[in-house]
Amino acid sequence: MVAFNLRPAVASVGPVLTDIRDDLHLSGIALSFLTSLPVVCFGLLAPLGPWLSRRIGLVRAIGCFIVVIAIGLVVRIGPDTATLFTGTFVIAAGIAAANVLIPALIKQEFPTRTGSMMGVFTLAVTGSAALAAGLTVPLQHAIGGGWRAGLGVWTILAVIAIVVLTPQLGVDPEAKAEPFALRDLLRDRTAWMVTLYFGLQSLSFYAVLTWLPTLFEDHGLSDSHAGALLSLSTAVQTPAALLVPALALRMRTTTPLVIGSVALTGLGLLPLLTFPMAAPYVWVIILGVGQGAAFPVGLTLFVLRSRTPTVTQHLSAMAQGIGYLIAALGPFLIGIFHDLTGGWTVSFGILLVLLLPQAVFGVAASKPTFAGERAS
Repeated sequence: MVAFNLRPAVASVGPVLTDIRDDLHLSGIALSFLTSLPVVCFGLLAPLGPWLSRRIGLVRAIGCFIVVIAIGLVVRIGPDTATLFTGTFVIAAGIAAANVLIPALIKQEFPTRTGSMMGVFTLAVTGSAALAAGLTVPLQHAIGGGWRAGLGVWTILAVIAIVVLTPQLGVDPEAKAEPFALRDLLRDRTAWMVTLYFGLQSLSFYAVLTWLPTLFEDHGLSDSHAGALLSLSTAVQTPAALLVPALALRMRTTTPLVIGSVALTGLGLLPLLTFPMAAPYVWVIILGVGQGAAFPVGLTLFVLRSRTPTVTQHLSAMAQGIGYLIAALGPFLIGIFHDLTGGWTVSFGILLVLLLPQAVFGVAASKPTFAGERAS
């Protein structure tokens, strides 16, 4: 239930971005900043997760951060630009920390079922993103109240997660920190390969998540139709999200998964540069399958390249901290180059070119080494 809250707050913005712009009179730069802010926060605030976990325990820390997400969702639908950006920042802080802690919780609590539980985790993340992308506009129209209703309805998920998690807070074991620090990974080659792969696949994902509806709207589709295409792209990620982690843990190397996901992502992006309206449903399905496989590979590498839950936490914090700062460039650059060129060819061409280093770092991260070995 916590994982189900880690994407709707972000995925719900793209389909109503035009409404937000018109209502609050935001410039293109402001919109780019709004769409990049969550991903920047995912990077800068990721270390909050291990920091609080060491002090109050893993489950209690996750409980605190889901409350933070709920508060941010309420603040974001306030009356003006200040509440919009403040709420977005608060939401992103909660998501950033929970992103880091859940893989460590899985490694700690399910050591013999890590693959299947990572599959459940990534399924919840990608499935909730698909729901938010597809249902935000229809819910906005059904409820009334404009974009605020479309974004505010996702607060219900956070409240449910709080209710479900609360009984677990009293049985959280005491935090027992091992003598290991995040800085120990900063000179580790394996940790950097995992980080750079995760950052580049996230850059591609968040750029598409933010701007794909606008691309199709610029080609004449309605906001609900464009949102449906984004929802389809994220929905087809769910089978990969469930199957890839278990598959990755059974394979001798994740290299075939890395190469396959990059190839499919490229096959989905290329037609969007040239003839996006020829078969939009086909393009977004191919793109979704490619990105849907890349994301769980990145998450599963946190577990595969670490020996203990403590190292998993710190590798997760490093990979998501630095990786999401890299990813934040995606929505921002797409928006800037779209404004400069008046089209989408250059913007989505950049995403296509970046698939090459994504493949290189992913193959390097697939080697059977462990992060933090020298430090420990």
